[in-house]
Amino acid sequence: MENSVVLREWFDRVDSEMTGSITAIQLKNAFAIGNLNFPLSVVQQMIRMYDFDRNGTMSFEEFLALNNFLIKVQQAFSDLERNRGFLATDDVHEALNKIGFSLDSPAFYTACESFDKKKNGRFQLDDFISLCIFLQSARNLFNAFDTAKQGRVTLDLNQFIYCNDYVVVLVFEGGMFLADNMLPTVEYEVDYTRQTQLQSSVIVIPLHIRIDHGDCV
Repeated sequence: MENSVVLREWFDRVDSEMTGSITAIQLKNAFAIGNLNFPLSVVQQMIRMYDFDRNGTMSFEEFLALNNFLIKVQQAFSDLERNRGFLATDDVHEALNKIGFSLDSPAFYTACESFDKKKNGRFQLDDFISLCIFLQSARNLFNAFDTAKQGRVTLDLNQFIYCNDYVVVLVFEGGMFLADNMLPTVEYEVDYTRQTQLQSSVIVIPLHIRIDHGDCV
């Protein structure tokens, strides 16, 4: 899908009701036809990333933006899969660097563990895309708070809760993340370069979170 005519035809087939936009379920089903099997939560995150008018669906123009990102991800995958059909963990690290995601070891290995669905160290294309969607969503959200472009932000509790709700990706549908030791926290300082250790089936923003405990409010 490299030109707008082909993309338009594909989009119109997915938009079976001719509403001018497609839903997360429609997009998920369309990906499945091409043997890309994403959890619904990942497809919803794709739409969130490019939902410029914030209506919860994807217009053709928004789809073009998503497609441009997916082409870049697919190219990085193709460059390193060496006709095996998957990336090994070291390949994933190199591919992420090609795309522009430079993670330290704790962040990288935690992300890999969370998105390695079969736990065999082999990332199929849909696994790798899911990982990249998560990282790009996390980066977009982080940049929205990092207005001074310092690579670090300070969040109050309300902002932190919003971040969790916005960017949490459930690798296996269902469940939620809650860290009891964060409940009395007044302020969170977030550094994009590091990663906390998280539950195996849930991954939150790939950031090191330094918690300044205060009195409960």
